[in-house]
Amino acid sequence: MSTTAVSAQPEPMPLDDVDLADNDRFVDGETPWRMFHTLRENDPVHWQPEPEPNSGFWALTRHADIVAVDRDPETFTSARFTNLEELDDDQIAIRRSMLETDGMRHVALRRLLQKQFTPRAIAEYGTFLRGLTAKTLDAALPKGTFDFVREISADFPINVLARMLDVPDSDTEKLIDWGNRIIGNTDPDYADVLLHSAESEQYRDLPFRSPASLEVFAYGRELAERRRGGAGTDLVSRLVNQTPADGVALTQADFDNYFLLLVVAGNETTRHAISHTMLALMQHPEQMARLRDDLSIMPDAVEEFLRWASPVYHFRRTATRDAELGGKRIREGDKVVLWFASGNRDEAVFEDPYRFDVTRKNVDHVTFGKGGPHFCLGNALARLEMRIMFEELLPRIADIRLAGDVSRVRSNFVNGIKELPVTVTLA
Repeated sequence: MSTTAVSAQPEPMPLDDVDLADNDRFVDGETPWRMFHTLRENDPVHWQPEPEPNSGFWALTRHADIVAVDRDPETFTSARFTNLEELDDDQIAIRRSMLETDGMRHVALRRLLQKQFTPRAIAEYGTFLRGLTAKTLDAALPKGTFDFVREISADFPINVLARMLDVPDSDTEKLIDWGNRIIGNTDPDYADVLLHSAESEQYRDLPFRSPASLEVFAYGRELAERRRGGAGTDLVSRLVNQTPADGVALTQADFDNYFLLLVVAGNETTRHAISHTMLALMQHPEQMARLRDDLSIMPDAVEEFLRWASPVYHFRRTATRDAELGGKRIREGDKVVLWFASGNRDEAVFEDPYRFDVTRKNVDHVTFGKGGPHFCLGNALARLEMRIMFEELLPRIADIRLAGDVSRVRSNFVNGIKELPVTVTLA
């Protein structure tokens, strides 16, 4: 397969052909960007119909609108859920995690683990991360031809998560499996039951309607039982041995959903960001050479990696009152969807946004959100993981090329790569 640089503007798509609700549009690596480009140009606050049982949503595709809504939780709440699935009040109460909580309760839940994710706290993992990276690369690179996702992208962040949860390395495979099955609930290769299928109705009260959630809950509860009352400093110990700052103790459902969020968010997004970055570097060999020649530019390059990868396509909000956006009338109760991936290609913010440029400065991406209360808690860890991975990887290889087709997750939520076959020549 070719490794020619890909930086051209997407081929135009008629507005009537855009369908952000169709997961099949998100498997070829091109159609999503064509749809986003069309919407930014022609209808940046776009009403997107959905098949039943959903009722449609407003799609925000410009950077400025995304940031404005993300910073206004009073008008655009997360408390009615952050995915496209529409839930009744009972389901919301059962499935609510920190992501679906606003106001002081959100702040209290966030503070339970916030100190463990500050840049200063994360910096202490530097030595561990370099050792872990070396171990991962030592195992993968001598194989010559292998799946980059399985051997490197998935292996690396899940081992970081295992350390933070204080669970054995032998458990990492099932942590990966759970994340695949839960997040991939619209992909037949991953899902136990597909979202909105008749079979999924029996799992309607579980996160992502995934029966894998029950396995995660059971695993988390076993850890909690062993850690409760102890002096551990791992994430589970901190959850079970602290009371939130608002004085409202975690219920069993609160703990279950918080733990599941850690398992999924702590693995899936960084994994896909690493995979997309590796693909981009192969498609832009001049950029890979630029980095290899001067690793000191890696911190800035990581911001470009994150902009380019956009591992989460969107998050949803719900209007709490009538509002106006881009000349459109938003009604109370309407779903408003922030397409972060589109914001990361906005021509009004990024010069030549379809150019992958590791020397790009002041990369104002929205990959982690932007200035709102739900700004990604794990942003410092993701940045450090990506920086160390590519600082360690690039000097080891003389060449890396695609060795087969790239397979993507069938999802309009997670921008994921399932398989990235590569052939490596060692330096």
